[in-house]
Order: sequence, then C-alpha cells, then structure tokens
Amino acid sequence: MNYFDVPSSLVGERLDVAVSRLAGISRTKARDLITEGRVKVDGGKASPSHKISEGTVNIEIPEEDEVSPRGSADDIDIVHIDSDLVVINKPAGLAAHPTTGWQGPDVLGALRDAGVPTCPYGDNDRRGIVHRLDVGTSGVMVVAISERAYDRLKTAFFEREVDKIYHALVLGNPSPPSGTIDAPIGRDRKTAWKMSVLEGGREAITHFDTLETLSGASLLEVKIDTGRTHQIRVHMSAIGHPCLGDPRYGGAKAATDGLIRQWLHARRLTIPHPELGPTTYEADYPPELTEVLERIRREGR
Repeated sequence: MNYFDVPSSLVGERLDVAVSRLAGISRTKARDLITEGRVKVDGGKASPSHKISEGTVNIEIPEEDEVSPRGSADDIDIVHIDSDLVVINKPAGLAAHPTTGWQGPDVLGALRDAGVPTCPYGDNDRRGIVHRLDVGTSGVMVVAISERAYDRLKTAFFEREVDKIYHALVLGNPSPPSGTIDAPIGRDRKTAWKMSVLEGGREAITHFDTLETLSGASLLEVKIDTGRTHQIRVHMSAIGHPCLGDPRYGGAKAATDGLIRQWLHARRLTIPHPELGPTTYEADYPPELTEVLERIRREGR
C-alpha cells in the first residue's frame, strides 16, 4: 500500500484525477483501482468522481504491476540537477521507467545507480516520472526530485504548459515545408503494437518546420501540443514522411546503415521550474544520429 498526503493543488479534484497524478498512472488505470476497492480516502472507499479534500489517499498497486528499476550510471547523461529536478539527455535503448515485459535498463534505475534521488510520488516503478520518451527516442527528459516539482510538472504537462521541441530526420521533402497535422491517434485496429490515425482516437496536434532539405530526406523541427504514444512517428508517417530508421511506421524504406532506431530526438524542453520559473533545457544529438545526418549531407540519399 502506498500512502500519499493530498497536496493543496489537488484539493477539490476528482479522485480518479488525483490518483492518476499522485501515482503516475493513467486515469483509466486509476479508475480501475478505485472501482476494485484498491484506493482508500482517509481509510474509506470512494467513487472515482469523489472530490477530495486535505488528508491521505492510500493506493494499492497490484504486485504483478510492480517491477524494479534497472540501469547503471553509464546509461545516463545529466544535463542539469538541483534540489527540485534532474534533466537528462536520455539515450535510445533506455526506457523512461520499468514496465512488465521490458528487461532492459531504464531511467530510474540509471539515476538510482548514479546516486540521484527521485521524488517519492508515483507508482513504485514510476517515482518522479512526469513525462516519457519512447525507448527508441533520445533526448531531453526531466524527472522530479522534490514533491513540489512533481506536483507542478505533472500539472504543467497535463495542462499543456510545457514546450516540447523535437528534431526528426524524415524520408522525402514535405511540401509545403511547414505545416500542422491535426489528426486523432488511437490503437491500430489490425496491429495491437502499433498506433495509427484513427477516427474516434484521442486528439493529437503536431507542428513541423523544415530546417534543412537534403537529397531524399529532410531535417524537421517538430513541436507537439499533445503527447500521444508514438505521436510524431505516426503523424509523419501519415503524411508520407516517416522518420528514418523506423520500420514500424515505414521509415525502413530509406538507406540507413548504422541506424538501428528511429531518427527522432527530443531537442529542447521548456518547463515551469518551481524555483526558477520558465526554463529551457537542451540536449545534443547522440553520435549515431549525427553520423547518419552527416553522411546524408555528404553522399545524398
């Protein structure tokens, strides 16, 4: 059983919303736990719509959902750290947090091995996690250390107060070179492990600008207003310009020798730091992305 004191920012919220933010889980999972009687408010049961007040919320996470962080300090590149948060340049191959079925390293395990504490808020396997990057996507990622940072950042991501800028090397040359993709995304009806543009899916908005036009490829700067699973990869594929090195969404059509994952990098992140106010952090490209980009510049497609 995990015990949480209700912060003032969550007073008056629905119980399912509060559980989602406190435990770092989806609202759907939060509702399931409440319905199953695994959530207690001041020791008693309540409905998902219950408006919470100051007090204690007890959340029981089923044992089969609890997994331990894995990683090493060698996996992590710390961009910034203070008493509230840590910002890293996450490499590809490192999951944001441990999950059932994932046997590789993760951010929380790497931070633990590096001696970096994380906030006690969230599931046992997601302590301090306020947002995620795909395993195969590199770049800037923030993890909360203090409780005030966790609360502020979870709210900021939920209310879309965060600017998330990615760079993507895509197949072909988009025309026009800039645009906005406003298309809902949902679980693919034919392939469970894929997402797709889907009528009735969740709202997803992606803006892109061409930074560099190459032979057979383009380097884009991408800003997302929403944070759907695989959003950039799905949207760019939907308009015929998948990320290079991304076989799941059509990017394997390009010659990408030496690239074993999608060419997608979280370049900049602007967040409301609880002490400093709006602050921007950046992460350089990792060597495997730089090598492919430079080779295409030199040799063409």
